[in-house]
Amino acid sequence: MSGDPHDFDLGSLRLSAGEGQRIELHVALSPLELGLERYQPDPARVPAMLEISCMNGGGYALRIRLQAALRGPCMRCLQEAAPLMTVDAREVDRPSSGEELSSPYVDGDTLHIDAWANDAFVLALPAQIVCREDCAGLCPICAIDLNEAGPEHAHEPELDPRWAKLRELKLD
Repeated sequence: MSGDPHDFDLGSLRLSAGEGQRIELHVALSPLELGLERYQPDPARVPAMLEISCMNGGGYALRIRLQAALRGPCMRCLQEAAPLMTVDAREVDRPSSGEELSSPYVDGDTLHIDAWANDAFVLALPAQIVCREDCAGLCPICAIDLNEAGPEHAHEPELDPRWAKLRELKLD
């Protein structure tokens, strides 16, 4: 690792073409703001497995794997949620092979590992952060937590005001 904790010096590994190395390290994940709510990665520094392979003709094939929870309010019922996210991301950086094979996280022999881990973590997030998969959410009428209220919770259906005059008709 270089002096900056956000960067990893790939050149210091001195890999020759076809060689690879597996390294255990810790990466820093940043808090997120989703739907005006703040979510914290738990833990903030996550153990990760970095796999690096030196390709023939120069460049690197990279893989990072990590797991972290994301703590914050459930998007359905607002109770505490902490779903566990699993990240398995890959990058290829082959400098002279065009834009498709150039990684934004590799600059020369420097891998910006925290930036890559953060982006991969965000891409692994589900569409909704929920406390549990079957969360029923809040009642749209009275805002009670439907997980606690149970299936017997109900309200009288609200009558459509556009049909109010028809209810006044007396048919014999």
